[in-house]
Amino acid sequence: MPENNPIQVDEILRKAIQLNASDIHFSFDTPPISRVAGVLSPVSGFGALNEDDLKSIVIQLLPEEKIELLYKDREIDCAYELTTKERFRVNIFFEKDKLAFALRLIPPHIPTLDESSIPHIYYEFCKLPAGLVIVAGPSGVGKSTTLAAMINWINQNRNTHIVTIEDPIEYLFKSDKSLIQQRELHLDTKSWEKSLKSALREDADVIFVGEVRDFETLNLTLKAAETGHLVFTTIHAFSASQTIERIIGMYPENKQAQARMQLSVVLEGIFTQTLVSGIDKSKRYPAVEILIATDAVKNTIREGNSHFIDNIINTSIETGMQSLERSLADLVNQGRVTLEVAMASSRKPDEVVRFVKRRK
Repeated sequence: MPENNPIQVDEILRKAIQLNASDIHFSFDTPPISRVAGVLSPVSGFGALNEDDLKSIVIQLLPEEKIELLYKDREIDCAYELTTKERFRVNIFFEKDKLAFALRLIPPHIPTLDESSIPHIYYEFCKLPAGLVIVAGPSGVGKSTTLAAMINWINQNRNTHIVTIEDPIEYLFKSDKSLIQQRELHLDTKSWEKSLKSALREDADVIFVGEVRDFETLNLTLKAAETGHLVFTTIHAFSASQTIERIIGMYPENKQAQARMQLSVVLEGIFTQTLVSGIDKSKRYPAVEILIATDAVKNTIREGNSHFIDNIINTSIETGMQSLERSLADLVNQGRVTLEVAMASSRKPDEVVRFVKRRK
């Protein structure tokens, strides 16, 4: 871009919104890239970005104190809002010593579970007085949106005090029947650990922890659930069994037995989700695995036999549990996705085929 015509990040973001993009990427020597219905493509009308363009974008996205933090830590998460109120979750980082950006659009409307095609059983976990509820899955599959729908249902239907701890704040909630307070890492609190300790002294009934990333955060999250709070969080994992293994694996080996006991006591459910491309290429649909912490599940966790979890899910349909493969088969039978796409989205494609055939 010419020096007298600096790049305007808002212009690119508005164009991406018009394209119905979920994500926008900026990196050195490539044009801005948008992701629409899972497909990456250049945003038309913009050329390759140079170092001056990227530095200009940083100045537009971050206040001065956060720019200093970015150059110190070499990466930062934040939120950015257009004058027209559209919000983005922003991750800024360095690659090959050049600035790069990944921005995700946060819809202004908090969708309901119906609008997100998520099973209604999730709402049953919003009615619990205490315990731990985990939404798992890889990046970019709508975990934050699912949890926002659940938190907002509590906000609209229960008289509680909700405290969220996020990095950054994504969906903006307005107190309804509940009092809801949102805290952002680096802006409102110095660390996950400190904010969780504070939440235990803030008369909270419901706590949302944006993501469990380390042992300290996990340990306090379990303690919060143990002390009578209803706690929601997310973990990057591909199944309920992997989520359990990941949680236990965060503990030192000599404390893993105690961790299994703690988790078995407080866990209420694990929902693992992914997004699959529809037959209509402009749409993606969630496929979900549902684990409910029945006595059998709790015993399995305590005994360190999480490899039995998949079998428990498959044999507990009557309790509301569901395997990812059964969910994918439902999408095929509903005519939303092709069998080939469903099979490619599963670690057990033969099971997807078996469930599709069974239901025809």
